[in-house]
Amino acid sequence: MKVPVPSPAAPAAEAAERIAARLDVPRPATDPWMDQSLAQGAAGTALLHIERAHTGRGTWQHAHRWVTAVAATQISAADTTGLFLGAPAVAFVLRAASGSDRYAEALAALDEHVAELAHRRSRAAMARIGRGELSTFGEYDVFYGLTGIGAYLLRSAPEGNALESVLRYLVALTRPMPGEFEGRPGWWVSHDPHRGSSAHFAQGHGNLGVAHGITGPLLLLSQAQRRGVTVDGQAEAIETVCGHLERWCQPGERGPWWPEHLTVHDLGEGVPRQPGPARPSWCYGTPGIARAGQLAAAALGDRDRQAFFENALDLCLSDPEQMSRVTDAGLCHGWAGVYQTVWRTARDAATPGLDRHLAGLADRLVEHVDRRPGTDDFLEGDAGAALALMTAERGTDPESGWDSCLLID
Repeated sequence: MKVPVPSPAAPAAEAAERIAARLDVPRPATDPWMDQSLAQGAAGTALLHIERAHTGRGTWQHAHRWVTAVAATQISAADTTGLFLGAPAVAFVLRAASGSDRYAEALAALDEHVAELAHRRSRAAMARIGRGELSTFGEYDVFYGLTGIGAYLLRSAPEGNALESVLRYLVALTRPMPGEFEGRPGWWVSHDPHRGSSAHFAQGHGNLGVAHGITGPLLLLSQAQRRGVTVDGQAEAIETVCGHLERWCQPGERGPWWPEHLTVHDLGEGVPRQPGPARPSWCYGTPGIARAGQLAAAALGDRDRQAFFENALDLCLSDPEQMSRVTDAGLCHGWAGVYQTVWRTARDAATPGLDRHLAGLADRLVEHVDRRPGTDDFLEGDAGAALALMTAERGTDPESGWDSCLLID
């Protein structure tokens, strides 16, 4: 059920306007692919000016300058591209700006490339599963993997067979590994959390975060399920991931928490080496996990489970020690991401109380934006912070749907 949540308007609006003024003109990219980056390039900043145009704070002529910068170079649909880089990122920006006939022709062409990319990468991923090999972040994560591509397809072509291919793959990803990797979940990756090799993660790891871990696929599977977009085994896959989160949920004096990563040693011992909760954020920790758990529970019609995840978020937000670890304004692991995630969770909450945190979270976001001006980036910088500030100001869903790239919408 969508419920209204309060809006701390004036300070948030002023801070968002200051950022928009500073990010007024596209700058030449230092890297030929940077313009097509949703995380760090013009594509991400374009979302701010698109949202401003939708809401009447800016003009479509100004937003078009940014869209033009995004599409100024040859757009890549290589297998290394994903929602945050290349053709899917550019398509996401155009769809955020779409209305009447705006960008319709270019968007139709890009959507064909994204669908082909989804099919090609899904086939490769299923073949990897068939060989019994370990996965990687790049195969399935939100930023460059099939979860992110699926997030775009859920918005652009929910009934299409490209999204069906992605969902079938994600269902297969939730099945346990066979053979020499028996006992590890299907999303176990061969590398460490930084995509490299290190002694502590010599046998790979299982990631519980939204950005790179299994909570991202859980969000997509649950969002699709709630919209009536399903494949065989999807509900069971959602249940499997929820069971994994519940298995590794740790009791704390101030509420439950989740480890960021699991090693083979952790699996054997049955407890994580991580001694306590780390920084709460969208990408790792309770806010992102709680939103995923809430949506999963809603998709399965499990009110008790939904109440558990909503209560876990409430307790996290009420813990000054945990919240003191948030030190920047960005979307990924800063106050903007916490605010937008909590705002979305409060809107769908079956239990009351989460909305009481929003005014304080908005204050912290404004404080960090003013005290520590960040980069221009969408994901970790001021462009993303300004978009969350617009949510705090207006108290309504983003007109452009920009936060669907975080899968929390």
